[in-house]
Amino acid sequence: MEGADDEQDIFDQTFIDTPAILDKYKAAAVICDAALEKAISLAVKDANVSEICGAIDAFMEKELTQVFSNKKSKKLERGIAFPCCLSINEVCGHYSPCPDDSAVLKAEDLVKIELGCHIDGYVANAAHTIVVGGKAEGKKAEVILAAHNALLAATRSIKVGGLNQDVSEKIQEVCTDFEVEPLQGVLSHKTKKHLIDGNEVIINKITPEQRVEDWEFTPGDVILLDIFVSSGEGMAREADLRTTVFRREMDMQYSLKSKSARTFFAVVNQKYPTLPFSIARFEDLTGAKVGVKECITHDLVMPYAVLTEKPGEFVAQFKATVVVQPKSTAILCGGRDLVGKADLKTDKKIKDEKLAALIASDLFKVVKEKKEKKK
Repeated sequence: MEGADDEQDIFDQTFIDTPAILDKYKAAAVICDAALEKAISLAVKDANVSEICGAIDAFMEKELTQVFSNKKSKKLERGIAFPCCLSINEVCGHYSPCPDDSAVLKAEDLVKIELGCHIDGYVANAAHTIVVGGKAEGKKAEVILAAHNALLAATRSIKVGGLNQDVSEKIQEVCTDFEVEPLQGVLSHKTKKHLIDGNEVIINKITPEQRVEDWEFTPGDVILLDIFVSSGEGMAREADLRTTVFRREMDMQYSLKSKSARTFFAVVNQKYPTLPFSIARFEDLTGAKVGVKECITHDLVMPYAVLTEKPGEFVAQFKATVVVQPKSTAILCGGRDLVGKADLKTDKKIKDEKLAALIASDLFKVVKEKKEKKK
């Protein structure tokens, strides 16, 4: 039992307890941002979504081998923490299609790019929204600007002593000014080693039916801050698109019957034991499609269904990995500025002066008071 307790302590440690943990987050974050930049450059008219996702996942896996590569560290686990997804227009997320189910990007498509990687189980995730061709107006521009400003307001509200509900309220305030809706049911999680969905969360939209417990930000917190904004009602539903993103359910066991399921599950346990993956990246794709069905039936993997708003609406997403340090808050990855902000045309803007000042302010930082010189 003592060994189990020690193992649990390792998973509960923060970078305050072990500063080297933050180095792993930072290294993963650098790769995450580089992958996001590459994905943005590839997301052009007539580009194939599956091909982009595959190229970006391969890029992350290759880059991960270049860091912590000394003799002592090269055996550290590393890999995809969230497979690259490109979700278009009203599709909210989790679209990482197989080659035979893929889509081609069109001019003026609104594209949400999400991805993540980890080193030794310490995860960095990011997401960004672009428009193919760069120009947008009306509600397409409004959801992008609202989501980006909501991210800025949220990151400036994450500080030592702040509350998760403060962040949710700022997201709502921004969306109210832009006359759009925060997407319901979206949660931003505090992350720990090998865990992207910790119990302490920030809800994207507070409703009478959907509330979460209050908690206070403390030094050592690492938060995967996820902002979704919709031009519609803000209600996502499951899309009629193949689910390809899954995560292993660690506490479930079952003796699988079919050879396809056993082969598929063996690969999952070897390559993706704790974090999300896409079956589109499996060498034996046909076997994976067959094998995953039995695994779902027996709750061995959890599906990340492709979600969508109503046709004709638009959904924007921005995601950042945020760390709370004793005297400051930092964005490790994500949170990049909008490209071509001037090409997003709308007459809506932030009206509240206090909210505008918060968005324009720097991230939380304790400023040392200067001591007066003795005369």
